[in-house]
Amino acid sequence: MRQSNLYVILFAIGLTVVFGGALSLTSVGLKPLQDKQVELDTKKKILGAVMDISTIVDPNEILSMYDEKVNAIVVDINGNIVETDDKGNPIVAEKVNIQKNYKLDPQERLYPVFIFSGSGEGVDAYIFPTFGAGLWDWISSYVAFGPDLNTVKGIAFDHKSETPGLGARITEATVQNRFIGKEIYNDKGELVSITMVKGEGNTGLSEHEVDGLSGATMTAKGVNSMLEKYLECYGAFIEKTKSQNS
Repeated sequence: MRQSNLYVILFAIGLTVVFGGALSLTSVGLKPLQDKQVELDTKKKILGAVMDISTIVDPNEILSMYDEKVNAIVVDINGNIVETDDKGNPIVAEKVNIQKNYKLDPQERLYPVFIFSGSGEGVDAYIFPTFGAGLWDWISSYVAFGPDLNTVKGIAFDHKSETPGLGARITEATVQNRFIGKEIYNDKGELVSITMVKGEGNTGLSEHEVDGLSGATMTAKGVNSMLEKYLECYGAFIEKTKSQNS
């Protein structure tokens, strides 16, 4: 028997409501798990910038280690600590969305600082998140500096869609290890960042240079720009902290 147009329309609406409601409930139910995974991923990247956690498979161990070894603050471009937003809500460094912040004017961004104490006493490293543009999409990093806020202790790069075997190599340990021991300030105390030079196997590199990525010049340029721009934004915090520690 042929159904009326009204019946078909009502049936379609009913299905939409039922399935839409089911999807909504599923999304709500999964959100705590998704939030937990985002938290774990963020904390793994932060710890990974300054220590080897590749053999740790238990997520709870990662989270426990993070809570034990890392304290975090958020600063503005002038190096001042920011504790609440415009509505008076507390700002949590781990929840600052670096990608969204990247779209803001540098003067308006929030800048998380993760303070690592491996031994539980004193500061072993300051870790800064950075964000920028690679060849095809975004690239990012967590770069760790020693207590002098000059010498790199480690760096953890990430990317969305750099070319496998070329630009995507920034996530490989052999590339990231090139930055360890490099410095971002010159002898005059000027912030010069660290530059990936053209090609690989270069000799005579300065303390501010590392080998580049053969066949991935644009990714290397993106890394250079990202580090330079974000380190400039952290400059005021670095200078204030050095002054307080001197």
